[in-house]
Amino acid sequence: MLQRLFRARPARQWGAALYEAVTRQARQPAFYRELGAPDTVEGRFELYSLHVILLLIRLRGEPGAAAEVSQALFDAYLRALDDALREMGVGDLSVGKKMRKLGEAIYGRVKSYEQALGAPDADLDALLARTVFAQAPEGQVVLLSDYVRRSHAALAAQRTDQLLAGTPDWAEIAA
Repeated sequence: MLQRLFRARPARQWGAALYEAVTRQARQPAFYRELGAPDTVEGRFELYSLHVILLLIRLRGEPGAAAEVSQALFDAYLRALDDALREMGVGDLSVGKKMRKLGEAIYGRVKSYEQALGAPDADLDALLARTVFAQAPEGQVVLLSDYVRRSHAALAAQRTDQLLAGTPDWAEIAA
């Protein structure tokens, strides 16, 4: 009986698997080498956030376990941010404040990306320039914008059960 109480819930496992897929994709060297995304804490944060947001947008409104998996993905992402802050030496008393700010930033970015994906290319380009390429104005904004739109379309076309299994369809990173 105790084993059943403490066994990980499937949604939490699926959310963790999706976050692992996010980290693999956001670490692709092509983002940094070919597209010029800054290989910094901030640059990596933006790419991780971008991929998490694409999945959150995709899972929004899906019936069944998708809402719970979406929350589990977001929770896994926040745990990773918390761990990263602690590894960077942020004190325990400051972590809560920083996490609250990061959480607010993510919610704001979800809205911004959602709006930009439904708008002309220039809106998404401008958003990526302000976020991912804030430290690297020479980066390939248009190429990343194209990647984001193609990934958004690929995720939308993917069956939900396949997505929940932790295998999101990302677009190819074109250089």
